[in-house]
Amino acid sequence: MAEKGFVLRGGHLALDFANTVGWHAREEQDEYLTSYARVLDWARQVGALTPAHAARLAAAAGARPDDARLVLVGVLAVREAVYRLFSALAAGRPLPDDDMATLNAALTMALAHLRVAATEAGPEWAWLEDDENLTRPLWQVARAAADLLTAPERDRVRECAGAGCGWLFLDTSRNGSRRWCDSRDCGNRERVRRHYARQRGSR
Repeated sequence: MAEKGFVLRGGHLALDFANTVGWHAREEQDEYLTSYARVLDWARQVGALTPAHAARLAAAAGARPDDARLVLVGVLAVREAVYRLFSALAAGRPLPDDDMATLNAALTMALAHLRVAATEAGPEWAWLEDDENLTRPLWQVARAAADLLTAPERDRVRECAGAGCGWLFLDTSRNGSRRWCDSRDCGNRERVRRHYARQRGSR
């Protein structure tokens, strides 16, 4: 049976990457990146890889399963660092030094594969396409996370107010008052919880 697609509510590549865990703010979480193949599924869905490139990386991972497992461990470590950095940012806490070091290490690796390419539209940033490099799904994520951390939009990063949710999103509302990753999901759950709390309190 085919795996389900990923729910994308972050409004930014780096935040959608951080949200590849369900109930991120709880001790018991739902891990969505359960294999290197799922990392490729995510990267293809968000446009970080073309379907053809994802297929070539899947073949390379199949030929080198031990390498793929090691890369998966690294992907999850970077994902958790990105989550903690933006969670701290959203809460106004200092950014953790260890997580910043993890992101910078991933960024250093990624930027080694970035170049300026001549196109019909003029010079553009482009990634060196190394079909055998299993770390490829991380390259755009690392750069996107660094770009957001250093951009004015970082002040718009929020963490869902739903109990235990932990999902991050870019608040693009006019007055910056968005509280939920999705008002129909966490927002509705919170409204139901408050309704029952009021009912119990009135007894």
